[in-house]
Amino acid sequence: MSLGHIVLLSGRAIRLTELRMSSTYDGMLEGYPCKRINDLKVSRLQRQAERAFPATPVHLVPPSREYPNERAGAFGPVEVLPSVACVGAFDSTALDPAMDGSTLIVTWFQPAPEVPAGEDVDLELRSIRWEELAQDYDL
Repeated sequence: MSLGHIVLLSGRAIRLTELRMSSTYDGMLEGYPCKRINDLKVSRLQRQAERAFPATPVHLVPPSREYPNERAGAFGPVEVLPSVACVGAFDSTALDPAMDGSTLIVTWFQPAPEVPAGEDVDLELRSIRWEELAQDYDL
């Protein structure tokens, strides 16, 4: 059973088979969101996915960054990532017809804790270059 289906801009249909979500700024006790903190959060999400799925390629969808009109503090301007960090396992038909399927782990940030599915999926997520990034598997 899949959690959701997405049709990529390339026309390939992919299925979401596992989804992990967390609050982007959970555990941030001091300071404020800024470029340095956000760069660490993005790279940490990528590393967590690589450790959780060591045999599968991981792709990061670059997050959007907002700059509210607030005064810069000691760490520079305020920069805000979407509030939900996501790691999703996706699969699809095989790239090589001799194989059983293809898979890719994707990390991304989104504004709300919703399962991405259907036509309302963020354009960046639908722009994944599956044929270049995914890996075939045999059952």
